[in-house]
Amino acid sequence: MMHAISLRQPQDLRKLMQDIGVDKYGIDIMLPKATHQLIKFRKLSSIAANILKQEMLSFGGEVAITRGALTGQVKKTDGLIMGNLSQYKKLMDKLKQQPFGLNEFSRHLEKAIGNCQEKRLVLNLTKFKFDLSQRTLIMGIVNLTPDSFSGDGLYRLAPEQIFRIVEEKIKNGCDIIDLGAESSRPGARPISAKEELNRLLPILKILVKKTKIPISIDTYKLEVARQVLDNGAVLINDITGLRNKKLAKLIARYNAGVVIMHMKGNPQTMQKNPVYKSLIDEIIEYLERSVNIGLDAGIKKEKIIIDPGIGFGKTVEHNLEILARLSEFRSLGFPLLIGASRKSFIGKLTNKPVQERLFPSIACAVLAAINGANIVRVHDIKETREALKVLDAIIRR
Repeated sequence: MMHAISLRQPQDLRKLMQDIGVDKYGIDIMLPKATHQLIKFRKLSSIAANILKQEMLSFGGEVAITRGALTGQVKKTDGLIMGNLSQYKKLMDKLKQQPFGLNEFSRHLEKAIGNCQEKRLVLNLTKFKFDLSQRTLIMGIVNLTPDSFSGDGLYRLAPEQIFRIVEEKIKNGCDIIDLGAESSRPGARPISAKEELNRLLPILKILVKKTKIPISIDTYKLEVARQVLDNGAVLINDITGLRNKKLAKLIARYNAGVVIMHMKGNPQTMQKNPVYKSLIDEIIEYLERSVNIGLDAGIKKEKIIIDPGIGFGKTVEHNLEILARLSEFRSLGFPLLIGASRKSFIGKLTNKPVQERLFPSIACAVLAAINGANIVRVHDIKETREALKVLDAIIRR
């Protein structure tokens, strides 16, 4: 007698059990046992780490820590926890009764696991609300600069001409327009707030009146942010990740949204041999600190977007690692934006000039969406929208 045997993907586990005819009560019991999670922690005291290891072992899981933590030769250790959700629940309940900071560790663990399991993220930009579980959003790039790295700066065009270009982007499927008036390419020189506003305000005023999608402004300057928010912008895209706490307070006061991006250094220095000990860990820690600055200032959780900063203080290998490991940023619990479109690392990989990077840019956008990005920031709206429409139909069923 033959038995049909097949390996199945865990994403549709509930449906698979429903198709088999498993009782609903049984499904609720078994799902956590079948959902495995690998969690890395950093700088936990060796005493706490050994207790953590013994507790997880008692539930059938495992914790990997440095050899020196086992022998008492080091005071702190990084580690990996390995187990399923059922084991994690038992572990967290047990840790709440433990000393050496494990009670607080349990709360952080519970939050991270909850964020990773969350299926429905909401982005609230005043009158614009998005359910990010439905599809990948597209943020359309509009450069009002004479020195854009991508060669698409609209600096010398009249506001009405720029409006027609933006109108075409919206027609092609753009969800958010991101206006930038100061180049942030490597080595770019900063401009004054006055010059930035002279470039931004004429087109911003037209877009707010004539379009029905949210307008984001790519700026880190306090005065620029104040004036564009006064004139209808609802999102500030801050490449400096709220290093200026006054900017966080301003955004909160206007009840606006913010993109918090990771950048190592500044545009003048960021590509001068950037080095990380642990790339993803360092970016996550940076973003978490910046998010807390925003929350403490009064910015609402549903108005915060995070961006690991492809190309901002990153080598080619750093950018590739970020794209491959995007799902790890889900532990922070915020919508994730990726901007890889036409960037130099694509040119280095393909040996193509900026004007010929459409297809690899689409590949990056699609991969980013597969790995957890909720929003992609791109130059080529129509082509990216068509690719994502098919992808979303597959992965967001």
